[in-house]
Amino acid sequence: MNYSDDKLSPKQDDFYNALMDAHSGLPEAESHALNARLVLLMANQIGDRSVLRAALSAARHPGG
Repeated sequence: MNYSDDKLSPKQDDFYNALMDAHSGLPEAESHALNARLVLLMANQIGDRSVLRAALSAARHPGG
C-alpha cells in the first residue's frame, strides 16, 4: 500500500476540521485519549494486520 496516495482528496480538509472539532475544548490528557480511541477504532475497521503494521511503519518513519 502506498501511503502517499491521498484517498481523502478533494475533501481532506473536511476530515481535518472534524478532527479538530472533536478535540476542541479538551484538556491535553483527554485529547490524547481521544486519539488513542480513534486509532483503535480505525485499526478495527481496517482489520488487516499487515496493513496496520505497514501504516505503523509509515507513521514512525515518514518520507522513507
